Amino acid sequence: MIVLLSPAKSLNFEPAKIKRHSTPRLLDESTELVGHLKTKSANSIKKLMGVSDNIATLNVSRFNNFETPFTLDNAKQAILAFNGDVYTGLEADSFDSKDMTFAQKHIRILSGLYGVLKPLDLMQPYRLEMGTRLKVKRKKNLYEFWDEKITSVINEDLTKSKGTVILNLASKEYFSSVKPKLVDGKIVHVHFKELRNGQYKVISFKAKKARGKMANLIVKNRITDIKSLSKLDVDGYLYSKELSDENNLFFGKE
Repeated sequence: MIVLLSPAKSLNFEPAKIKRHSTPRLLDESTELVGHLKTKSANSIKKLMGVSDNIATLNVSRFNNFETPFTLDNAKQAILAFNGDVYTGLEADSFDSKDMTFAQKHIRILSGLYGVLKPLDLMQPYRLEMGTRLKVKRKKNLYEFWDEKITSVINEDLTKSKGTVILNLASKEYFSSVKPKLVDGKIVHVHFKELRNGQYKVISFKAKKARGKMANLIVKNRITDIKSLSKLDVDGYLYSKELSDENNLFFGKE
């Protein structure tokens, strides 16, 4: 089983305690994107990404400082560098060596700049959401730029893990970079909703944290099959057989 997560806008680049690391497999494509972004002014970045002046200026600096090869001096392991709601739930800092080995085999992080990352892949700080309409040559956005490359890498990892299922814990924006018809396995989506005024609704930050928590439980319990997920208590979200189907797992909270 391969578990897909979204990245986070918030980052933590304090030095990591662990030294184990790997290299992003689509780094040539990342370098091409950065080369294109380096030609843009802070004002252009602001308009492109819809961000503040400060964030635009920060990311101009990040793109200009981008350099390879990645080392522990200029980059950090992705699973420890991302710091949003999903990663609060994931609690990767609590992983021991065996946990991290399992995560490295089964968890993948989708990224606008890096395509797809293993947990221990080194990355440098950036801001580039998958939905950004960045034009590169004849490609009008990042979905066109990445085309089938992300799916191909995921298929390779699915084969290596000897699995048949891709568990989608990523947002719609990021999962849209995957081409379902080309996936060599079954895709299962997970939904976290709370009962509010008689209706189940997505509470965004809680659902994001629950995605990370489910990934944490998968790692800690070495889960490699869909059936075992139904037994989990994910921060109070419980599996509903009635509201689930073959391709969608529903976890509700009252």
